[in-house]
Amino acid sequence: MSEPILTQTEADALIQADKHADDTKVVIYPAPGGKLCVQLHSSDNRERFHLDVTRSRIALIKVNHNLRVRTSIPLVRLDINGPPHTNPDGSKVGRSHVHLYREGFGDSWAFEIDPNVFTDVNDRQQALRDFISFCRIQTFPPVDLSLF
Repeated sequence: MSEPILTQTEADALIQADKHADDTKVVIYPAPGGKLCVQLHSSDNRERFHLDVTRSRIALIKVNHNLRVRTSIPLVRLDINGPPHTNPDGSKVGRSHVHLYREGFGDSWAFEIDPNVFTDVNDRQQALRDFISFCRIQTFPPVDLSLF
């Protein structure tokens, strides 16, 4: 099966599109080894998105935030405290970095985190808020972090 392809223009437009959660019920931040998936839609209801938060079972400080479109196409991924990443051109980025869709490469390219955009990746609530803002999610359900 071939990998789904978007043009860079399409991907950029999807990242910049305003998004809204399908449901506004409180969601629970995932426990170690767990995953949260929130379904989203574009303002015009033409596109479907998913925001995932996945926590490592072993490395408790490792967290991934992922924005997908059309079920399986990754647009933006924020990796926190994971392994360093090597880009297709051989350049390397540190343990916390952001992946952005690139035509022909999917989410293989990663970039250092801009501290003006992702202000505190070690604070899980702030990291999620910054990711939601970066992905232009206008409405998102309340997140219960109290258990974890």
